[in-house]
Amino acid sequence: MSYIDLRSDTVTRPTADMRRAMYQAEVGDDVYGEDRLVNELQDRVARMMGKEAGIFVPSGTMSNQLAIRSQTQPGDEVICEYNSHIFNYEGGGPALLSGVQLHPLIGEYGILTADQIAQVMRPTDHHYAQTKLITLENTHNRAGGVVYPLPVIEDIAAIADSQNVKMHLDGARLMNSVIASGLDPRVIGDQFHSVSLCLSKGLGAPVGSVLVGDAECVDQAHRFRKMFGGGMRQVGILAAAGLYALDHHVERLAEDHQRAKTLAKTCQELGYLENDIAWTQTNIVLLTFPNGNTAEMEEKFKQAGLLVSVVNDHRIRLVTHLDFHEDQLRQSVKILKRVLG
Repeated sequence: MSYIDLRSDTVTRPTADMRRAMYQAEVGDDVYGEDRLVNELQDRVARMMGKEAGIFVPSGTMSNQLAIRSQTQPGDEVICEYNSHIFNYEGGGPALLSGVQLHPLIGEYGILTADQIAQVMRPTDHHYAQTKLITLENTHNRAGGVVYPLPVIEDIAAIADSQNVKMHLDGARLMNSVIASGLDPRVIGDQFHSVSLCLSKGLGAPVGSVLVGDAECVDQAHRFRKMFGGGMRQVGILAAAGLYALDHHVERLAEDHQRAKTLAKTCQELGYLENDIAWTQTNIVLLTFPNGNTAEMEEKFKQAGLLVSVVNDHRIRLVTHLDFHEDQLRQSVKILKRVLG
């Protein structure tokens, strides 16, 4: 049986043209800094975000962890949102790899405010772990792909700057935010000391993220990438996919957003949409099941031909992506109505 797969935007496969670019890629040894396409990808993302340098890494988790390790010392504190990827889905990495403690705050739809953060910044006192880094996630996965409003980011950055605290952006789906908001990526990047961009979420590359920041931060990240086992060799094959994705798969994210809205509207009509439809801003749709029967519902969807992601006992996630087309959208609406109706 063939399935429509809405579990994640990471399930996509390289297009024929992306595969061609990968096949034809010129390669060199990246550990020696000699892979031209890796260097081009790193420089391009850095320029796009208004930063001095970049480093290509295997995953978004490694990118975030390198940002934390490069900008903190053991015993420091990192502020994050309670439902953020860094706090929930990175295996306790900050504690193990950086020796820092996380201070999670609950945001409204994943969005923290400057006032919230100002209230928990640690005073300069030897009794306390010192606040050294604030991490934000844009778009916010567990909030349903919500876009962080720029004025809120600016207010938080002002608080951080006043306290000499650095800012890191987990921009796993940053390009979704850019397309939804219409902002230049650099306008967002200017508010942060480091930014992580994932190439395999939404953009359709098979693997890889790029961490960008100032030259010192990225130099430190290179050292820790080696320590964490993330040094790669003839990886221009993957960098070629990332460059192709940036050239061809950014603007089309608007199609994913529109299809997600259609799914959200259907779920709203059926009484299962978790958030107000206004919060379905990009490519993620959250369904709520008050009876806690998501495992049962996952199986019903699968039997009907639709693969979904169970977040917990009460929540199911649908994610639109490059390989999800109009005919599949029509079929998915029918399946939602049949299973939920």
